[in-house]
Order: sequence, then structure tokens, then C-alpha cells
Amino acid sequence: METQWLAFSVAALMLTLMPGPDTFLVIGNALGGVRRGLAAVAGITFGGLFHVALFALGVTQLLMYSERAFWTVKMLGAAYLAYLGVKALRAALRPRADAPLPQPVAPASGLWRAFAQGALTNALNPKIAMFYLAFLPQFLAPGAGMARDSMLMIGLHYSIGAVWLCVVAMAASRMAGTLRSARAARVLDGLIGTMMLGFGARLAWSSR
Repeated sequence: METQWLAFSVAALMLTLMPGPDTFLVIGNALGGVRRGLAAVAGITFGGLFHVALFALGVTQLLMYSERAFWTVKMLGAAYLAYLGVKALRAALRPRADAPLPQPVAPASGLWRAFAQGALTNALNPKIAMFYLAFLPQFLAPGAGMARDSMLMIGLHYSIGAVWLCVVAMAASRMAGTLRSARAARVLDGLIGTMMLGFGARLAWSSR
């Protein structure tokens, strides 16, 4: 059992280090201040707790066997990622002046917005639930504790991810000082917007 948990921890770490929509969402928010970046991380972690709850309630199995439920949630998630991508691209195309002064501390409304973005990005992605159904069994021992261990492993994965994304948020917030020029900020917004649109399209055209 200890070997299985160690193997899962290593696999979860490798998966965490692969850039995905969570990474770009955190970077985009952290450029507005480290507090916004950490708020996005908190939302992403909350989304992870949502998937733990889905496992506990058996809803994940419903997504596996119901084509309509899976398609509905998938398209909602893809639409939301596309919305975030278009929003970033519009910011990239909008003329702006250079920022000679450090950005102010993010207001509470900005923190809640970042939290909501992180939570919705995860909660509306049924591929996460499908991934766990396919990925976890190889690390689980048959028995009465399978459901408990499944939820603990999902929690461990998101805990590892939260630590890594906090590091990303702090690093990105430090980068903000080097992005005082309007051109650099617009290029980064364009990159983030393009990546989010790409993730949304991949989700929309994916299958179970």
C-alpha cells in the first residue's frame, strides 16, 4: 500500500507540473497582484473538493454512463474557457498606456472574481472526473476502502497542485514588475487568451 501511494504521489507531481488551464489562469490573475493569484489557486482547490464530492455521491459514474450529462457539462466548461480566452484577447487588443507605477492591491471584488474563475474552470470540466476514473484504479487495492482511498488520492493530487500553483502565483506576481510596457502586457494577454481558447476547443471536441 505504501508503494502504491508513493507511485501515485510521483505521478500526481508529474501531472501537476504539466501546464494546463489552471496554470495560465493563475498566471493571468497573479499579474494583477499575488493576492489575486492566490485567490485563483483557492478557487481551483475548491473545484478539486467539488470533484471529491462527486466521487462520494457517485455522480462521476453518472457522467461516465450518461452521454447527455457528460456533453452538457463538457460544453458548459468549454464555453467558460472560451469566455476567459476571449476576455484576455480583448484585453490584448485594447490600447493601453505603459504602467509606470506598481499595480494597486487587488480589491475584494477582484479576489472573489479570481476565486470564482478557478472554481468554475475545474467544476465545469467533466474530463477531470473521467480522468480520475481511468487513472486511479491502477493505484488502488480492491476492498472496502477503495472509495475512501480514491477521495484521499484526489485530495492529495489537488494539495500538490495547490502548492505548485502558489509558487507559480508568487513567481508571476514578481514578473509583473517587468511588464510595465503596454506592449509586453498585451503580448502576455494574447498568449493567455490563445491558450485558454485552445483548452476550451480541446475540451469541446474531446470524448470520454
